[in-house]
Amino acid sequence: MARSDSAPASAAAQAGSADVAPVVAVRRLTSQLLADPLLAGPSADARVSAVVGAVGRVLAVQAQDLRGLRLAVRSRTTGLTVADVDRAFAERKIVVTWLNRGTLHLVRAEDYQWLHALTAPRQHAFVRRRLAEEGVSPTEADRAVSLVERALADEGPLTRGRLRDLLGAAGVPVAGQALIMILVHASLRGMVVRGPMAGTEQAYALASDWLGELAAPPAPSSPSAPDPGPASDPGPALDPGPGSDPGVDRDAALSELTVRYLAGHGPADDRDLATWSGLPLRDIRRGFALAAEAGRIETSDDGRAITRNHPAGFGADEPDDPDARGTADRAGRGATGGGGGGSPDEMGLETLRSRLLGPFDPVLHGWASRDWVTGPYRGIVTVNGIFRPIALVAGRAAATWTMPAGKVALSPFAPLTPDIESALHAEATDIQRFFVGAADSPADVPDSAG
Repeated sequence: MARSDSAPASAAAQAGSADVAPVVAVRRLTSQLLADPLLAGPSADARVSAVVGAVGRVLAVQAQDLRGLRLAVRSRTTGLTVADVDRAFAERKIVVTWLNRGTLHLVRAEDYQWLHALTAPRQHAFVRRRLAEEGVSPTEADRAVSLVERALADEGPLTRGRLRDLLGAAGVPVAGQALIMILVHASLRGMVVRGPMAGTEQAYALASDWLGELAAPPAPSSPSAPDPGPASDPGPALDPGPGSDPGVDRDAALSELTVRYLAGHGPADDRDLATWSGLPLRDIRRGFALAAEAGRIETSDDGRAITRNHPAGFGADEPDDPDARGTADRAGRGATGGGGGGSPDEMGLETLRSRLLGPFDPVLHGWASRDWVTGPYRGIVTVNGIFRPIALVAGRAAATWTMPAGKVALSPFAPLTPDIESALHAEATDIQRFFVGAADSPADVPDSAG
């Protein structure tokens, strides 16, 4: 593992954000499975179950970077390979689509419908505006979605390049960002998801074919809901708008969102969840109230909440394979439960294992502020919105890293101790092991991971 030293970190980097106490940081990292990753059993089913369990814990994993989402699973599990993640896609256990804040997210198949019903409708106005900016009229957009639907129904999952060729041949604008906005439009209508791997990329699949009864009912053409405004707007609760699933109880979904978010991110407050989900603060506060009334969460004096117990089955699946059942049991621990050494309240940040996290890791997206992880190192997030891979040491970002020529190259913010260097070297070796056999070699992993 190569390294490039930089100046010593300031005291602020050691302390992190002033309003996040060390015990809160430990609890959050435990909720994220970074303190006590899931251990996969030896069978294929158990390994897929661990993938699903890790995704279920986080609920929705930032997924605009394929290698980033794979590395997010690696850092929250033990012993998996990229082939296990890809098998979970092939077995239709996990999918990627546009959710929450309008960016790509990886979710369990059984979480797709209710998350889509809650978060997708708010993005319609933005997508209509972007389509117009790309020169795609509402009529052309609807025709494009119909063409995509027909092609996926006739041919099965197709790559973006194949869809570009089909739409271009039909006279639909596909230059610039037009194609991707057409695919977002189709996704928000519940028409498509990203499913199986096709070489080095994910293919698009017809949601109804790929997910069956777990798919969201397709929305009408050309939704005309008003622009809902910023996610932090505390005004009246908004109508879910077109594209919402009438079969999803919105109050039940808001309560479930609260509990599931806190399972993977707690302790956290309502503004953290509003930022993460893209929903209005009033809706989030209703979800908190409903979950509290049901006795599913508890709130401390600082306003941050945790789950009392994780919802049944939120983590790994529960297959008949006894190797997989152990993984499911571990996935079902409460957010306040700790690693093998005890509860988070008894652990210190310095006891946490040093980890190498991939680009766009969920730990950088899960709360209203990421300062408790990044400290003063704002360059971790570039001006064009790229989230760099980081080394997490004692719960804080201590370095960024790249992988030129298939070898991890570390750029520490301050000199590292020999013990930390050794731990990060072991992580670098494990990343190479994880990617063995992948179609997209880790030699391609840049710091931008774009």
